[in-house]
Amino acid sequence: MQHRKVIILGSTGSVGTQAIDVLARAVKPDGTPRFTVTALSAGGGNLELLAEQAVETRALAIGIASDDAAALRTLIASRAAAVGVHGYAPEIVSGPTASSVIAAWDAYGPDAADVVLNGITGSIGLAPTLSVLGTGAILALANKESLIVGGQLVKDAASPGQLVPVDSEHSALAQALRCGTAAEVHKLVITASGGPFRGRSRNELAGVTPAQALKHPTWSMGPMVTTNSATLVNKGLEVIEAHLLFDVPLEKIEAVVHPQSVVHSMVEFTDGSTLAQCSPPDMRLPIALGLGWPDRVPGAVQACDWTKAATWTFEPLDNVAFPAVELAKEAARRGSTCPAVYNAANEEAVHAFHAGKMSFLGIVDTIAEVLSEHAPDSELTIGSVLDAEAWARTRANELLAAKR
Repeated sequence: MQHRKVIILGSTGSVGTQAIDVLARAVKPDGTPRFTVTALSAGGGNLELLAEQAVETRALAIGIASDDAAALRTLIASRAAAVGVHGYAPEIVSGPTASSVIAAWDAYGPDAADVVLNGITGSIGLAPTLSVLGTGAILALANKESLIVGGQLVKDAASPGQLVPVDSEHSALAQALRCGTAAEVHKLVITASGGPFRGRSRNELAGVTPAQALKHPTWSMGPMVTTNSATLVNKGLEVIEAHLLFDVPLEKIEAVVHPQSVVHSMVEFTDGSTLAQCSPPDMRLPIALGLGWPDRVPGAVQACDWTKAATWTFEPLDNVAFPAVELAKEAARRGSTCPAVYNAANEEAVHAFHAGKMSFLGIVDTIAEVLSEHAPDSELTIGSVLDAEAWARTRANELLAAKR
């Protein structure tokens, strides 16, 4: 693998921080780095960490969605002085479009990125995703929401091979799909840990608290993604993502519960063979593969220890207790702006749940109600996506207010 220049969007989040760890440890046999970070962006909620990352990576440009450019510049100078770095003063871009600007930073200059990792959480990642695709750089996509809400817009903007998945499930599918042709694929099987409430009935979920929802048994993620894993909304989004990424019909995509989270997904072929990608549950592996695709980054994570006894189990999904996956498929079948409505209504409901204004079961119930009222736009455009999201957020909050 040749040396690559990298931009990280959402650098202070869970994916971003793990990506920086991967990049720091990725060295060639002669000790030289495999990657160089040229730019970073973040929302601005953790300026101290962003300043540390900037000095650590010596990124040439830093984007921040808030208006705290002056404060960030001061923190970077202070951090640089503390670790003995002299003369480091990156360009700083601030404001709501900062990530989109950083996504295409120096796109046609000497420091143009070879790969951009979009680790932003939520549909606000759509504009940066389109910005990356416009440059021709490889897009390592951890921000599944931008593909889901953007749908055909994102697919049309992407050149063949430009879009590389970073979700562990889709990374697993991409690896397994290398072993056969599209015509040989019978089914995609996406695994789910089951979250913290696996095995509970719908009635047993009624009193679930936000603190309980954030205790994921396997993965360490941000509050939105962790809550989505508890409701299985995340798995619903992943089904839509797999459908869009790999052009496989929804009826040929199945979710199955695998509590150990070692088999990250499987591809069943037409001859009855099933290929699975297995590794310990560590997001650094799909991140590394996304950054190096199609090459692997040696030593990204420790492999499974095959000298130790282990048991892997698989269970069917309980669609009564966790209806989010079937609801996501319905949104995808209706198409157009429906997936955007599904996602936006969920984001509002999750915020309400953590604010103590909605029950756990109310999250998916709200998505279902908002989705049932939505009349999808006949034409999918950035404007129609934004309008649909705004309507869904407003309607979700109206329903919440009416029930209080």
